[in-house]
Amino acid sequence: MAATRWPPATSPAPPLRRRARVVVRCCEDTLGVPRRRRGAYHGEDDQAQRFPEFIGPGAAYGGAGSYLHRQQPPPPRPRRIVLVRHGESEGNVDEGAYTRVPDPRIGLTPQGWHDAEDCGQWLRRLVSGDGDDWKVYFYVSPYRRTLETLRGLGRAFEAHRIAGVREEPRLREQDFGNFQDREKMRVEKEIRQRYGRFFYRFPNGESAADVYDRITGFRETLRADIDIGRFQPPGERNPDMNVVLVSHGLTLRVFLMRWYKWTVSQFEGLSNLANGGAIVMQTGAGGRYSLLVHHSADQLREFGLTDDMIQDQMWQKAAKPGELNYNFITNGPSFFTHFTDHQHHS
Repeated sequence: MAATRWPPATSPAPPLRRRARVVVRCCEDTLGVPRRRRGAYHGEDDQAQRFPEFIGPGAAYGGAGSYLHRQQPPPPRPRRIVLVRHGESEGNVDEGAYTRVPDPRIGLTPQGWHDAEDCGQWLRRLVSGDGDDWKVYFYVSPYRRTLETLRGLGRAFEAHRIAGVREEPRLREQDFGNFQDREKMRVEKEIRQRYGRFFYRFPNGESAADVYDRITGFRETLRADIDIGRFQPPGERNPDMNVVLVSHGLTLRVFLMRWYKWTVSQFEGLSNLANGGAIVMQTGAGGRYSLLVHHSADQLREFGLTDDMIQDQMWQKAAKPGELNYNFITNGPSFFTHFTDHQHHS
């Protein structure tokens, strides 16, 4: 479906050594659950060298002041992960811009700057109700329009409210190829509609499935950053931290798809965020991130979530990290239609 705008993997060889056991951990299901240290680390000193964020102020690696030796609980999770789409760009109002300017250098229009500043004011109102110590940490796509959007957002915050910024290339826009021929792109987009929006790969570019692969890597980085408290200054445990991803429409939808394990068909039913629009993942009562903490069910339906997806968000709203929603794990009849066929014939 066309995206609509939405606002706010002979004889055996002789054994050499025992293969290390592989432990698979999956995003939100284990986020915030302390990790068991295995043979990959040679003691706590080595782990402290790999993750200096574990070290408290004035403590040597692995010393008495480290989080490892004090056996403190994991750092508090950011209260929110806010996904922000860039403001209106020159390419949004004139597709011919892509024939003259490389996609990464497409900037904001004057309206796009207003979009960014308005979103910044909205974001400040959202997070400032948490208390006196709230802060924001930004991940941003390196494209010009997202960097400019970040600068517009930043005008709403004083320096001490910004915990940090990281430029993250994996949050870049879907690659549509290099300089684009306008007529050829029109034809390619029509072919994509017939082929399937998720799997169609643009010539010399990417499919949404390719974006999914790199977002998987970013999600692992984000999860590790949350687990080790990279957003927290040494010695601090601020529960009112907020993470903001400034990126692009499709990339943000793929991020949500990967985080919540949505299917391809569920992804293809999602709408695009408006320029300067945002969607909020916020911790619920049990500590997991749910879209239903900030947004209403009607808003999520407008964004494209089905009733099954909304029911899962309701579960996410109350569940704890490490728990699994076994009622959502197979998405029910979408895979095993013989269950509904049996009910129908009975």
